Amino acid sequence: MPTLPTDESVEDFLGRVTPAHRREDGARLAAIIGEVTGAAPVMWGPSIIGFGTYEYRSPTNPRTRGVMPKVGFSPRKASLTLYGVKDLPEGAALLPSLGEHTEGAGCVYVRRLADVDLGILRRLVAIAWSRGDDPDPA
Repeated sequence: MPTLPTDESVEDFLGRVTPAHRREDGARLAAIIGEVTGAAPVMWGPSIIGFGTYEYRSPTNPRTRGVMPKVGFSPRKASLTLYGVKDLPEGAALLPSLGEHTEGAGCVYVRRLADVDLGILRRLVAIAWSRGDDPDPA
Protein backbone atom coordinates (compact mmCIF):
# COMPACT_ATOMS: atom_id res chain seq x y z
CA MET A 1 0.00 0.00 0.00
CA PRO A 2 1.44 3.42 -0.91
CA THR A 3 2.28 6.07 1.65
CA LEU A 4 -0.27 8.88 1.40
CA PRO A 5 -0.89 12.22 3.13
CA THR A 6 -2.73 12.08 6.44
CA ASP A 7 -4.52 14.60 8.66
CA GLU A 8 -2.12 14.09 11.58
CA SER A 9 -0.53 17.24 12.95
CA VAL A 10 3.15 17.59 12.07
CA GLU A 11 3.71 19.44 15.36
CA ASP A 12 2.09 16.62 17.36
CA PHE A 13 4.18 14.03 15.55
CA LEU A 14 7.41 15.96 16.10
CA GLY A 15 6.53 16.37 19.77
CA ARG A 16 6.63 12.58 20.18
CA VAL A 17 9.97 12.03 18.40
CA THR A 18 12.78 10.57 20.50
CA PRO A 19 15.54 11.12 21.35
CA ALA A 20 15.26 14.84 22.15
CA HIS A 21 18.08 15.89 19.81
CA ARG A 22 16.30 14.15 16.92
CA ARG A 23 13.07 15.99 17.80
CA GLU A 24 14.96 19.31 17.82
CA ASP A 25 16.71 18.55 14.52
CA GLY A 26 13.37 17.46 13.03
CA ALA A 27 11.70 20.74 13.99
CA ARG A 28 14.64 22.71 12.62
CA LEU A 29 14.68 20.70 9.38
CA ALA A 30 10.93 21.23 8.91
CA ALA A 31 11.49 24.97 9.32
CA ILE A 32 14.38 24.99 6.83
CA ILE A 33 12.44 23.04 4.20
CA GLY A 34 9.41 25.27 4.75
CA GLU A 35 11.55 28.39 4.26
CA VAL A 36 13.09 27.06 1.04
CA THR A 37 9.86 25.74 -0.48
CA GLY A 38 7.29 28.15 0.92
CA ALA A 39 5.09 25.09 1.56
CA ALA A 40 3.52 23.82 4.74
CA PRO A 41 4.60 20.38 6.00
CA VAL A 42 2.15 17.47 5.76
CA MET A 43 2.35 14.06 7.39
CA TRP A 44 2.66 11.20 4.92
CA GLY A 45 1.86 7.88 6.53
CA PRO A 46 2.85 7.51 10.16
CA SER A 47 6.36 8.96 10.06
CA ILE A 48 7.25 11.03 6.97
CA ILE A 49 6.96 14.81 6.85
CA GLY A 50 6.51 15.87 3.23
CA PHE A 51 6.36 19.11 1.29
CA GLY A 52 4.53 19.40 -2.02
CA THR A 53 3.64 16.50 -4.27
CA TYR A 54 4.63 15.06 -7.59
CA GLU A 55 3.42 12.15 -9.63
CA TYR A 56 6.03 9.48 -10.20
CA ARG A 57 6.22 6.59 -12.60
CA SER A 58 8.14 3.43 -11.74
CA PRO A 59 11.34 3.14 -13.81
CA THR A 60 10.81 -0.62 -14.13
CA ASN A 61 7.07 -0.52 -14.91
CA PRO A 62 5.80 2.73 -16.50
CA ARG A 63 2.21 1.73 -15.74
CA THR A 64 2.95 1.91 -12.02
CA ARG A 65 2.33 5.46 -10.84
CA GLY A 66 1.81 7.19 -7.56
CA VAL A 67 2.11 10.46 -5.69
CA MET A 68 4.96 11.36 -3.36
CA PRO A 69 6.24 14.47 -1.63
CA LYS A 70 8.68 16.50 -3.72
CA VAL A 71 10.92 16.60 -0.68
CA GLY A 72 10.50 15.11 2.76
CA PHE A 73 12.12 13.59 5.78
CA SER A 74 11.57 11.29 8.70
CA PRO A 75 13.20 11.92 12.09
CA ARG A 76 14.01 8.29 12.88
CA LYS A 77 15.84 7.23 16.04
CA ALA A 78 19.15 6.53 14.30
CA SER A 79 19.14 9.45 11.85
CA LEU A 80 17.18 11.98 9.85
CA THR A 81 16.11 10.25 6.65
CA LEU A 82 15.86 12.71 3.75
CA TYR A 83 13.72 11.92 0.70
CA GLY A 84 13.87 13.51 -2.74
CA VAL A 85 17.21 15.30 -2.34
CA LYS A 86 19.24 12.90 -4.47
CA ASP A 87 16.64 11.95 -7.08
CA LEU A 88 17.71 14.51 -9.68
CA PRO A 89 21.23 14.60 -11.18
CA GLU A 90 21.88 18.11 -9.84
CA GLY A 91 21.12 16.96 -6.31
CA ALA A 92 23.18 13.79 -6.60
CA ALA A 93 26.13 15.89 -7.79
CA LEU A 94 25.95 18.09 -4.66
CA LEU A 95 25.86 15.24 -2.15
CA PRO A 96 29.65 14.95 -1.74
CA SER A 97 29.62 18.56 -0.47
CA LEU A 98 26.81 18.00 2.05
CA GLY A 99 28.95 16.80 4.92
CA GLU A 100 28.67 13.68 7.03
CA HIS A 101 25.91 11.45 5.61
CA THR A 102 25.23 8.02 4.19
CA GLU A 103 22.99 7.00 1.33
CA GLY A 104 20.32 4.40 0.79
CA ALA A 105 18.58 3.45 -2.45
CA GLY A 106 16.30 6.49 -2.47
CA CYS A 107 17.30 8.48 0.58
CA VAL A 108 20.06 10.24 2.45
CA TYR A 109 20.76 9.64 6.14
CA VAL A 110 22.06 12.42 8.39
CA ARG A 111 22.82 11.75 12.06
CA ARG A 112 22.74 15.42 13.11
CA LEU A 113 22.07 18.67 11.26
CA ALA A 114 25.26 20.00 12.86
CA ASP A 115 27.18 17.46 10.73
CA VAL A 116 26.08 18.95 7.40
CA ASP A 117 26.47 22.19 5.48
CA LEU A 118 23.06 23.84 5.80
CA GLY A 119 23.71 25.94 2.67
CA ILE A 120 24.19 22.76 0.63
CA LEU A 121 21.14 21.22 2.31
CA ARG A 122 19.07 24.24 1.30
CA ARG A 123 20.31 23.88 -2.30
CA LEU A 124 19.40 20.19 -2.31
CA VAL A 125 15.90 21.03 -1.09
CA ALA A 126 15.54 23.73 -3.76
CA ILE A 127 16.60 21.29 -6.48
CA ALA A 128 14.13 18.64 -5.25
CA TRP A 129 11.40 21.29 -5.04
CA SER A 130 12.00 22.34 -8.66
CA ARG A 131 10.99 18.96 -10.03
CA GLY A 132 7.83 18.67 -12.09
CA ASP A 133 5.67 15.62 -12.42
CA ASP A 134 7.18 12.72 -14.32
CA PRO A 135 6.22 12.94 -17.98
CA ASP A 136 3.47 10.75 -19.38
CA PRO A 137 4.75 7.61 -21.08
CA ALA A 138 5.16 7.81 -24.83
